Amino acid sequence: MSNRNNQANKAAARERIRAEREHQKKKEKLRRQLVVAGTVAGVLVVAGGVGYMVMKANEPKGWEAAKEAEPVAPANTQGKNGTEILIGDKNAKETLEVFEDIRCPACASFEQSSGEALLKDVKDGRYRVRFSMYTFIDDSPAGGEGSKNALSALGAALNVSPEAFLKYKTALYSAKYHPEEQVDTYGKDAELLKVASAVPELKNNKAFATAVKKGTYDRWAMDMTALFGRKGVKGTPTLMHGEKKLTIPQVPQQQMTQAQYNQLAQANFKKMIDKEFGPAKGSGKPDPGKDGNKDEGGSKGIREGEKDPSATR
Repeated sequence: MSNRNNQANKAAARERIRAEREHQKKKEKLRRQLVVAGTVAGVLVVAGGVGYMVMKANEPKGWEAAKEAEPVAPANTQGKNGTEILIGDKNAKETLEVFEDIRCPACASFEQSSGEALLKDVKDGRYRVRFSMYTFIDDSPAGGEGSKNALSALGAALNVSPEAFLKYKTALYSAKYHPEEQVDTYGKDAELLKVASAVPELKNNKAFATAVKKGTYDRWAMDMTALFGRKGVKGTPTLMHGEKKLTIPQVPQQQMTQAQYNQLAQANFKKMIDKEFGPAKGSGKPDPGKDGNKDEGGSKGIREGEKDPSATR
């Protein structure tokens, strides 16, 4: 082989080696770029994940979140956000307002003694009732969420019918089911559904059960309890006729059975109602309103189409 050919071959070999080195350098550079890009992407993903977790951690939860949920009012309600529960004959001339908290032991005592008499008056068309249900006991030292949870379930019952609402409220307050104030029994959906099984309209009612479990009316319950303080009411039970707060005569403190206490408490409730609204039809008692002696302190209750002066609260 000539010396010229030998030199050419060597030059060609060197060029191939140089070209291979350049190729390897480019591959290494590309690899480093991909590693860096992958690392940056990973950091961004982690940062994004952390940011998402922080955002979720800062989101309101539970009943705080319910305040911001889409409003869903039960059927058979009136007023802004459906916070007016007005039950009874539309032709009734007067409206009795009842303010209660489901966990309230005094409310339970009132319902167990006089609830039946109140509902009879409503059925007879003597007056309508506007219920304002509050949840302040949840925020008291007792703590818990049973008042709010039970109110949401009452919304689900009201969505079924006013009758279902009244029967369910009576059951929740009953001696059989109503817990001690310090025990947050109604904070559990299972307990609310157990009580509902005593109400024919709610027993095995899948739509009602689903609404309770999903908290369909949680926002409504928060809107309702936000009215706390309406007409100056700060405690329960409170009964009002127009702007007048009604007072039920107290049962004398003496030794007696629960049945005896309930009988006396109901009699006192009826006396108060007779004084405020006049005697019930068929009672045989004279109507004090006919001779102008009816207590003028009781202004007219909410009438059909009448603006409630407290509705803006």
